[in-house]
Amino acid sequence: MKSSAVMTEGSIWKKMLFYSIPLILGNLFQQLYNTVDSIIVGNYIGSEALAAVGSSGSIINLLISFCIGASAGAGVVISQFFGAQDKQGVKKAVHTTLAVALVAGLVMTFVGILLVPVLLRAMGTPYEVLDQAIIYLQVYFGGIFFSVIYNMSAGILNAVGNSRRSLIYLMIAAISNIFLDLLFVVVLKMGIVGVALATDISQLISCVCILLFLTRCGEIYQVRLRDIRFYDHLLSKIIKIGLPTGIQNIVISFSNVIVQSSVNSFGAVVMAGFAAYVKVDGFNILPVLSFSMAATTFTGQNIGAGRYDRVKKGLYVSAGMGILYTVVTGALLLLFASPVIGVFTGDADVVAYGVYIMKYFCPFYWSLALLHVISGTIRGTGKTLQPMLIILFSLCVFRVIWIGIAMSIAHELSLLMVVYPLSWMVGLALILIYAWKGKWMPQVSQNADTN
Repeated sequence: MKSSAVMTEGSIWKKMLFYSIPLILGNLFQQLYNTVDSIIVGNYIGSEALAAVGSSGSIINLLISFCIGASAGAGVVISQFFGAQDKQGVKKAVHTTLAVALVAGLVMTFVGILLVPVLLRAMGTPYEVLDQAIIYLQVYFGGIFFSVIYNMSAGILNAVGNSRRSLIYLMIAAISNIFLDLLFVVVLKMGIVGVALATDISQLISCVCILLFLTRCGEIYQVRLRDIRFYDHLLSKIIKIGLPTGIQNIVISFSNVIVQSSVNSFGAVVMAGFAAYVKVDGFNILPVLSFSMAATTFTGQNIGAGRYDRVKKGLYVSAGMGILYTVVTGALLLLFASPVIGVFTGDADVVAYGVYIMKYFCPFYWSLALLHVISGTIRGTGKTLQPMLIILFSLCVFRVIWIGIAMSIAHELSLLMVVYPLSWMVGLALILIYAWKGKWMPQVSQNADTN
């Protein structure tokens, strides 16, 4: 198995497709074990426990989002050095990335455990699910250090085009999590603590696996533990590129906390239906983010190599793949809506609400795919501020304003759910305008590629 992939030459669509497939499969496996958590919780513990796990998702995303942003910044820096074949640059960027991961993982462990009760109460989590949600999240954050290290390490592999390794370790984590869920919840009757503990252990396993590979791979991105530290000029560059993305992710996650708070106001049954659909939603959102990551890596490598002519071609290819995927999966989910939601629970009311919510998402995923792919391409050039501002306005500010106005007019679930497709459309319109008029591309090189 090749341990890296150069994207600066050869057929663009083949390079992007073969890079994207492991990313998509890896994200789907990650979503699979999250989904299995919810299936086991809904069927073996109950609807209130399912609501507790569902209400926890937005908080988890809130606290790990900054790490993901830092990973994106590191990925752009590493991919540009890799495209330029700058071995020293790659080495220093890789070790700076892991230093960031170590600090972020420790901080998030303690901050997460301490803030969980405060955040859940601030979200208006119903009393009947509050205690279970607190226990679940505190146990979950007890092992988030391993998740941070894994995700930052996977960002290193993805930046050099080695997305297949990430797939292998996510498959191992998914299988481990499913086995441990069944052991802890079904056999040992550990309840919601068992679900969180299974996730922690599976993340530890994937973390150990990826670090073992990075320390033994023999490539220019090989990790040496004694070299892990902050290299000042690279730390500042990673922060400059990654900070806007991190802020963007945090604020978007905060807007999702606000949405979750509004969902909570409709009661535990609606919360459970929303929680069930959010797990299904991941099977669309995560592949979309994979196409965006592919666009970022492809762009970063080609910018580093001076192959500017390939960047916009890569944008068209990744956009086409994203639209095709979301149209097909959206149609399939709508066609089999009731059986899909019914996997999570036998409660007919919960299923009905899950199906109802699905209808506001599935027909419009294509617009989200375009928004993220275009943003990912622009981000790969090192221009992260402009996509951040556009996504912040559309997926956060617009949503908060809409919810504030709509919920004051009428306390209707339809007015809450429609904010998702509307915000996607607003973001797409703005990013298209910037892609057309903005100065985000370096001067086009003369060595045009014909592939």
